[in-house]
Amino acid sequence: MTDTGTSTQTTPAAPSLGRKVGSAAKWSLINTVVMRLGNFATGIILARYFLGPEAWGVYGIAQTVLLVLLSANELGVSLAIVRWEGDPRRFAPTVLTLSAVSSCLLYAVLFATAPAVADVLGSPEASGVLRVMCLCVVLDGLSQVPAGFLTREFAQGRRMAVDALNFVLSTAVTLLLAVQGWGAMSFAWGSVVGNVAALIGCCLAAPGTLKFGWDREQARALLKFGLPLAGASMLALGVVNVDTMVVGSTLDPLALGFYVLAFNISGWPVRIISEAARRVSFAGFSRLADSPQALAAGFARALGVVTAATVPLCVLLAALAAPVIGLVYGERWLPAAGALPWLMALGLVRIGCELAYDCLVAIGRRRSLIAVQGLWLVLLIPALVIGARGGGIVGVAQGHVVIAGAVVVPVFLLALHRGGIPLGRVARACAWPLLGGAVMTAVLLVPERYLGDSVPALLATAAAGTLAYAVCLLPARKTLRG
Repeated sequence: MTDTGTSTQTTPAAPSLGRKVGSAAKWSLINTVVMRLGNFATGIILARYFLGPEAWGVYGIAQTVLLVLLSANELGVSLAIVRWEGDPRRFAPTVLTLSAVSSCLLYAVLFATAPAVADVLGSPEASGVLRVMCLCVVLDGLSQVPAGFLTREFAQGRRMAVDALNFVLSTAVTLLLAVQGWGAMSFAWGSVVGNVAALIGCCLAAPGTLKFGWDREQARALLKFGLPLAGASMLALGVVNVDTMVVGSTLDPLALGFYVLAFNISGWPVRIISEAARRVSFAGFSRLADSPQALAAGFARALGVVTAATVPLCVLLAALAAPVIGLVYGERWLPAAGALPWLMALGLVRIGCELAYDCLVAIGRRRSLIAVQGLWLVLLIPALVIGARGGGIVGVAQGHVVIAGAVVVPVFLLALHRGGIPLGRVARACAWPLLGGAVMTAVLLVPERYLGDSVPALLATAAAGTLAYAVCLLPARKTLRG
C-alpha cells in the first residue's frame, strides 16, 4: 500500500487507459450538462416567482459554510481509494470509519456554533438553515467510499444515474417547500433529501463498499496521505467562498443576494466543464504520474480542451451580462450584472487552477498546493474587504480577479514547472482559445451596441460571436480533437 503512482505505463495499456478516460469523460460531461441545465431551470423558477434576494443571501451563507465543511469532512483520506495501488477493498473499511467519524464530529461542532457563525457572517436568520443543510456533511462522508470506487473505475455512467436520482428528489422537495413559503429552508431540506438518495444510489452502484472497519497502520498511512490534501482542499474552498462571507459581513443582505446570484451564474461554465473534467482528471493523471513526458502531454491536452470549451461560455455571459440577467431572472435582479463580467474572468482562471490542482495532487506536490492556496487566501481577504468598501459587489469581484491574475496564476505556473510541466506546453495549450476569446469579445460588443437586447438580437449576437470564436480555433482543431 502506497500513495505513489501506479506502475510504469506500457504500450499496450495506454490505449486501454485512453478509452476508459475518453468514455468516462463523455459520460461525465453529459451528466454535468444535464444536471446543471436542470439546476439552472430550477434557479430561474425560484428567483422569478418564489424567492427574493434576501432568501438567496441566506442560502448563499449556508451553502458557503457547507462547502467549507465538505472540503475537509473526510480528512482527505477518500482520495486514497482513487490514488493508491492494489485492491482498495483492503483499506476501504478504514477509510469509511475515518470519514464517518470526522464528518459526525464536524457536524456536531457546526450544530453547536450555528447561531454564532450565522451572526458573524451577517445573517443571523441563517442559523436554522445551517443546522439542516449541513446534515449533508455526514451524508457526504458516508458516500465518499462508494463514490471513490466509481471514480477509480471510471464508472461515470453509473454516477450519472446516481446524480439524476439526487437531482430529481432534491429539486422536487425544494420546489414544493418554496411554493409553500419555506424560503431558504426549502434549499436545506431539498439538499438533505438529495444527499440521502445519492448515498443509497452510490451503495447500489458500488455494492459491498459501505463496510466499516479499522486497522491502525492503515489509518496512520491514510492520515499521512490525506491531511495535507484536506488542508489544501479547505484552503481552496475558502478561496472560492470567502467572498460570500465578506459581502455578508460588510454589505447588506440585499447586496449579498445579488452577489450570490452573480456568482452562481459565473459558476455555470466552471461547473459544467470543470466538474466533468475533474471526475476523470485526477484518476487519469494518477495513472500517468510515473511518466513525466506522458503527464506533461496529458495535462497540456486536458488544459487545451477545457479552456477551449470554457472561453466562449465565459465571454458570452460577460459581454451580455445585463440583457441575460434581465431576460432570464427579471429586472429586479439587474444590480447583479455589474459584478458578472469580472466573475466570469475569475471563473476562467478557476478552471485552469483546478485542473492544475488535480495534476499537482496526482504527482504528490501537496506542500506546493498548501503554499499556493494559503498565499491566495491570505492576499484575497484584504483585497475583497477593500473592494467591498470601495465598490460594493463589483469591487469584490474586481478584487478576486486582481489577486487571481497577478499572483495566483504565476505561482501555479511555477509549481507546475517544478512538477515537470513545461511553461511552453501550457502557453501553447491556451494560446488559440484565448485569442479566440479576445476576437469573440470584440464581435459581441459591436452588434450588441446597435441591435439592442431583444431575444432575436441576443441570439444573433451570440451566434456571430460563437462563429468568430470557432474560426479562430480552426488551427488547433487537431490538437483539441486528440
